[in-house]
Amino acid sequence: MTSRIAALAIDAVEPRVVAEFWCAVLGWTVVDTASDGITIGPAGGAGLTIDVFAVPERKSVKNRLHLDLRADGGSTVEELRRLLDLGARRVDVGQGSDVSWVVLADPEGNEFCLLSRTVQEVLSSS
Repeated sequence: MTSRIAALAIDAVEPRVVAEFWCAVLGWTVVDTASDGITIGPAGGAGLTIDVFAVPERKSVKNRLHLDLRADGGSTVEELRRLLDLGARRVDVGQGSDVSWVVLADPEGNEFCLLSRTVQEVLSSS
């Protein structure tokens, strides 16, 4: 017997803001709203969901687990611009300058990475 991932949980002071950000990033919709949080997922309800839970405290340390994203149907440069326009911000977690990804954070500081084929493509978009 094995387990499967049912959902990814994100803590947020403002769950609505974080849920809306991730819906826009992933092209997902709100699946359920409860008093303690919001569940988002792909249209049609199949697959993994993200539960954004209300917590009283802000994030204070680097995530031990994060999402790695890849541009779907466009260039990494275009996707980086889109993510920044949606409210993501670049963050330095000690990754250095010779990596093939960009570290970003959602509106509450939860880190995630945008993977790229080349770091030059990403850096040229700055």
